[in-house]
Amino acid sequence: QVQLVESGGALVQAGGSLKLSCAASGRTFSTYAMGWFRQAPGKEREIIARIRSSGGSTYYLDSVKGRFTISRDNAKNTMYLQMNSLKTEDTAVYYCNVVSVVGAPRALGSWGQGTQVTVSS
Repeated sequence: QVQLVESGGALVQAGGSLKLSCAASGRTFSTYAMGWFRQAPGKEREIIARIRSSGGSTYYLDSVKGRFTISRDNAKNTMYLQMNSLKTEDTAVYYCNVVSVVGAPRALGSWGQGTQVTVSS
């Protein structure tokens, strides 16, 4: 089972940028599709981006499309989320997880502690 640790969250002003990292343990990271999720206060957790195992295909939630970029480095067992033009509504705890590749993306693994992103106005 892949264990995941998110990092890179911070307090940032609206319009700013952050890059989140998701470090994975184990030798099977490169075989999994991966995704970034977020959970804002009082809201359900939602998937915001998905990337296939090879990195060749991606999915984005409409609200982050054009602002966020998901990527991965299988040699480093790490996935990234570059977030630009941040908005106050992007404030949430961000998580990474293994995701399904068929149909609507859904989380398949255990949740880590997440990383807090706070966007101030």
